[in-house]
Amino acid sequence: MEIKTRFAPSPTGYLHVGGARTALYSWLYARHNNGKFVLRIEDTDRERSTQPAIDAIIESMKWTGLNWDEGPYYQTKRFDRYNQVIDELLEKGLAYKCYCSKERLDEVREEQQRQGIKPRYDGHCRDEDPSKHSPDEPYCIRFKNPTSGKVGFDDQIRGHIEFDNAELDDLVIRRTDGTPTYNFCVVIDDWDMGITHVIRGEDHINNTPRQINIYKALGAPVPVFAHVSMILGDDGTKLSKRHGAVSVMQYRDDGYLPEALMNYLVRLGWGHGNQEIFSIEEMINYFALENVSKSASAFSTDKLKWMNQHYIKTLPAERVAEELVWQMDNLGIDYSKGPKLADVVNAQKERCKTLKEMAENSVYFYQEYTDYEPKAAKKWFKENSAEALERSLEKLKNLPEWKLEPIEEAFKSVATDMDVGLGKVGMPLRLAITGLGVSPEMGITMELVGRERCIARIEKTIKYLKEKAASQTNA
Repeated sequence: MEIKTRFAPSPTGYLHVGGARTALYSWLYARHNNGKFVLRIEDTDRERSTQPAIDAIIESMKWTGLNWDEGPYYQTKRFDRYNQVIDELLEKGLAYKCYCSKERLDEVREEQQRQGIKPRYDGHCRDEDPSKHSPDEPYCIRFKNPTSGKVGFDDQIRGHIEFDNAELDDLVIRRTDGTPTYNFCVVIDDWDMGITHVIRGEDHINNTPRQINIYKALGAPVPVFAHVSMILGDDGTKLSKRHGAVSVMQYRDDGYLPEALMNYLVRLGWGHGNQEIFSIEEMINYFALENVSKSASAFSTDKLKWMNQHYIKTLPAERVAEELVWQMDNLGIDYSKGPKLADVVNAQKERCKTLKEMAENSVYFYQEYTDYEPKAAKKWFKENSAEALERSLEKLKNLPEWKLEPIEEAFKSVATDMDVGLGKVGMPLRLAITGLGVSPEMGITMELVGRERCIARIEKTIKYLKEKAASQTNA
């Protein structure tokens, strides 16, 4: 049997971390078993489903590397198929027309609540003769759920789960406007698409017995189910925006690598020994549903940030640079005129936790800064700073090659000649070259900024310091 899983989001909003983890687990299970992974867009809720949400879901799947083998399928394009099966169920007496008005259903529900009974449809039209009603009278179609016995399944994460059929009402499978409903469409889709394993959030557990009864009525194979626990905030409450429950693409925007996000999400409820860092190949090799926890997991932005920094430091610089491109474009930086982005990654990777931070701290490699960082300028621009820069400039201009080692030797020799600490030369130089008080090592920084830019910026800073000194003297 070929293993086949699916990820089936509803496009009523963007893809969040909970959905991304579910997609990842489904994808990994298929890949581990040399099976297939299907992407299906469950857009039956026409009022709330939007094209921007669909686009964002697909973009998120592509960015995270969760490539699908089939799809994306859209439920709204399969209505003829659903209605065909519904008509067959009607003919076989496994479904029926329900003419109950909204007002009647509300009254029944209110009475059940007064009596302390679980609200559900009372079966009023279940055995009624449809000929009693006029052809133009509105009706929906309900599935005839078994009224006795139990329906159960062996959840691959939670063990055996069982429900009394008497607790389940007759599910609406086609609305009065003629559109089929979610719980029915899911069954037909999984049947038609040959889905063998359904991995989804625990909020779907109550849907599962209803869907199993429909599978059985159709004579369709029932897939294996695995319901994943929810993700909580690190304070134990429901995950929200303040915990980091933002759309997956927001993590791209905030400077996270997809490798880091996927590694972090796979560990939210699954593990392999004490290992923390997993390559995609290792995830595929080790993943097993029996190792997925039943307990809720806590989302920690700090842990994700730590993992992101690990990947920035350890992935090939060329790979990190591919993701850095988006950040540079977002800042409007023309990175074609300056050092290679991979070289910037190598220079900055030890000091940046996100690519957004890396991009913001690398602007000076490609364009001129406008001001010196005030706090650093106050601390490091002293009386002899202009002299230190002038001496450095003289030595730097005469360098035969613009490389890290000769650059460092040049300004270190200035500190020796002036009999001052290296910081009194290096820090004014750093401010002159970058405008900032913090940067990678000066030799690396200056090599990447380039000879012409460095010389021009040092000359500009010398002029600034002399004009400042003159104005203070005249005052």
